Amino acid sequence: MTKQASETRSPQLHVESRRARILESLERIPQQVGVGAAPVTADQLEFLAREGEELYWNELAWEELTDEERVAGGHLTELVFPAFLAFIDGLLLDEVPSGKFGIPRPHPEVVERILLFLSERYADATYNLEQGADSENLVWARAMTAHLIDLVLYRLYRLSQAERETLESRA
Repeated sequence: MTKQASETRSPQLHVESRRARILESLERIPQQVGVGAAPVTADQLEFLAREGEELYWNELAWEELTDEERVAGGHLTELVFPAFLAFIDGLLLDEVPSGKFGIPRPHPEVVERILLFLSERYADATYNLEQGADSENLVWARAMTAHLIDLVLYRLYRLSQAERETLESRA
């Protein structure tokens, strides 16, 4: 089994390899958002993770129906999954906007759980393609999910726009 095949079979290993690729490329030691934050309960974790999963499925299905964000060579992942990425941003909120009251409560453990879900979707798509599935939508969904994992990791580690652009240019 190749390294890539083994990574797609293990969602955690796949996420960790993508995380390592990103973190090793930076010229700084990034700090994960929400380190030390109060954890959510098991029920809250399940609920929030399911909400993220449903956003993913809904936005993916919408794109498959409409092809609104299709461009030459693929789809614009950020535009296919705007609500999903806004949800991730909300889960990682670590400061309250000025003029607003409240206590920020980032939930990186929920984001980690969603990353595993995304990696499972990637592995499922890879497996189906290896088994001979012939679907352009599956190819695009797999590519967008791989990019979505990176986009979530960029948010989890608060990468700057310049850092993101550097990573994207190397991919």
